[in-house]
Amino acid sequence: MQKLSWQLNRSVLITVTLFISENFKELQQFLKSTPFSRAILVGIAVTLPIVIGIQLGYFEIGLAICFGAFSSSPSDVSGSFRHKKMGILISAALVMVVSFIGGYLHYETWLSLPVLGILGFGIAFISVYGFRASLISFSGLLALVLSLAHDSEELEIYQYAALIGAGGLWYLLLAKIWHRINPKAETEELLSETYVLTAEFLETRGKLVGLHVDYEKLQSKLLALQSELTEKHETLREILILSRKNSGWSIYQDKRLLIFVELVDMLETAIANPVNYDRMDVLFNDHPKYIRIFQNLIFKMSHQLRMISEAGDNNKNQLENDDMIQCFEEARLEIALLRETPDYEEYLMLQNWLEYQEKQFKKLKRIKWLLGDPNTMKIDFIDRKAAKRFVAHQDYAPILLIRNFSFKSTIFRHSFRLAVTVMIGYALGSIFAFQNPSWILLTVIVIMRPSYGLTKSRAIDRIIGTLIGGAIASGLVLLIQDPYVYGAMGLASLVIAFSMVQKSYKASATFITLSVIFVYAILQPDVLTVIKFRILDTLVGAGLSYAAMRWLWPTWEFVEIKVSIEKSVKANRDFLGKITEYYQRKGNIPTSYKIARKEAFLATSSLSSAFQRMELEPKSKQRGADKIYQLVVLNHTFLASLASLSTYIQHHKTTEASEQFKIVTEKIEKNLERVLQCLKDKECNSAQASSENDPLFEERLPAFNALEIRNLASKDKQTERDLQEAQLVWEQLQWLFSISCKMLKLAASMKLV
Repeated sequence: MQKLSWQLNRSVLITVTLFISENFKELQQFLKSTPFSRAILVGIAVTLPIVIGIQLGYFEIGLAICFGAFSSSPSDVSGSFRHKKMGILISAALVMVVSFIGGYLHYETWLSLPVLGILGFGIAFISVYGFRASLISFSGLLALVLSLAHDSEELEIYQYAALIGAGGLWYLLLAKIWHRINPKAETEELLSETYVLTAEFLETRGKLVGLHVDYEKLQSKLLALQSELTEKHETLREILILSRKNSGWSIYQDKRLLIFVELVDMLETAIANPVNYDRMDVLFNDHPKYIRIFQNLIFKMSHQLRMISEAGDNNKNQLENDDMIQCFEEARLEIALLRETPDYEEYLMLQNWLEYQEKQFKKLKRIKWLLGDPNTMKIDFIDRKAAKRFVAHQDYAPILLIRNFSFKSTIFRHSFRLAVTVMIGYALGSIFAFQNPSWILLTVIVIMRPSYGLTKSRAIDRIIGTLIGGAIASGLVLLIQDPYVYGAMGLASLVIAFSMVQKSYKASATFITLSVIFVYAILQPDVLTVIKFRILDTLVGAGLSYAAMRWLWPTWEFVEIKVSIEKSVKANRDFLGKITEYYQRKGNIPTSYKIARKEAFLATSSLSSAFQRMELEPKSKQRGADKIYQLVVLNHTFLASLASLSTYIQHHKTTEASEQFKIVTEKIEKNLERVLQCLKDKECNSAQASSENDPLFEERLPAFNALEIRNLASKDKQTERDLQEAQLVWEQLQWLFSISCKMLKLAASMKLV
């Protein structure tokens, strides 16, 4: 009995120790993270001017600079520092102009409302120029709300506006200093996150190898992971390719760019599948031992990527390759047993897939080598001028504003909806006995987004976070009466709130509520009334945001998703065209080929993200969701097959393209053209859809006599290599043709607006 008790205590102790260790490690990572350091920066930017202003007797000046820094900070997001700098400068200029105009809005409500609506629409409409422009737009809206909330008694309006602009420059100075102190932090963090996401992607692909798995659940996870990975890839491209080179720093950037290229190739190889899943299931049903072999290889490589993420650039903490080398040797021996059996085609399939895993292992070893301290003379660095073609450049032409000035534009509708909601919120706050109507407006501009799903989730998170924050603050202000403690807790809450925005909006809302209440607790004795109105204003603002998104010119994803489907199909078609062209011409891989590959991955990920947004909308607004999901999955499967072809032809010397190859690829491309036509033409005739079992297509595929090729291959290694190529290429062509037929049938039967 005593022994059993000791074992239980030991088990509990181990569990508790592991829990503390894991959470402590997570806390360490959080404290080292870019969002946390950026939040510290914002905390310094907003508190230092106020503290100095109070000490010198210029509180109003300090407060204006604080507001300017706070309003300009949203543009400080991941990306090249040059883009950040431009974003912060434009934000500072915009908030200065908006604050100047907003300073004159303290008139009768009926006079202020139309000006507020026009300003709100104009500022929100800037978002047509992309993600960073949307952050600048948010800065402008924030400045508009703050100008309504604060009426300076000591400063003239032009002085207040100028100081707001100076606050933006103050934040830029801090961001510049921090970038100088720790220039590698953001790159290392993004690479670390990419290692982990790639590891998760590999793991999920490995699980799909198993029998009796939840295919739909794993496929959905793959789509989500791919979308997240492509976002990380885009940010890393911008940082590593567009960052200015200077002495000492450039070698680091160049090596990280090479590591990034390996990670992009790993994603393509991971997506690639030498055979379709139906064939794979049949093969593994007959030979289940190969499931364990391949899963073992994939999971070990996934584990190594996680270890690289934890070790960072400390090459001493990397795992040795001996274990992986032994696993590959065992896999080769097991697969070789199929070579002398009637299952020769299965042998070729497994051999091809094994070679894909070997390519992954080579990329993994190269990443480790680059993370070490290799001789730079042995490194073949990437030409940055050519690499710049891979970075997407935003079009800032004024014509974009004219093109989007229509209710057909999602951004136009969002801007109009936001403007109307802000006007309603301000009118309600002014007419009824609200303590501070600007809090309603602040809630509206923070919550409202162009998509219904995100607006709804942010509204719910905002309400829950505000209620939790209000409850915690109520307890603390009753227990603590020290204004210095309020100030410390307010600053700490502000830093945590900003650092949690991306990770958990609910937690961020909780801490921002705590921060606001602690600040008011210093200024006003009746803080419980402040808490009451803070909660009431949040409820009104969140309710207005949801109602507006639901009923004021709503944008439903089932209407917009057609564009995403078209882009994905077109990108896949273009990638197929580049693969076909390269397979026929051979030689060095052209940059246009790699760009087509990148565009195909981006378009497929964007389509997956669009479908995920659609799933968050009301069921009544998810028209044709089943067929759309099938089309999303087929697009992803089509890309996986293209990746298989792409990976093979890039790493193997291939034979001359046959006439059959040209005919079949033309047939597939024609199917994709018809898919695009059906998506554009509401009256698409389903009779256009080709049969997956097209006899003409079947006749053009080479006969595969297992006994004959086995005897032939045993005499000639080159022949075996040619047969491997034939097996993989024709398998993929047949699979691509089948998928294109299914896509055409779906497109013909769908009724998208």
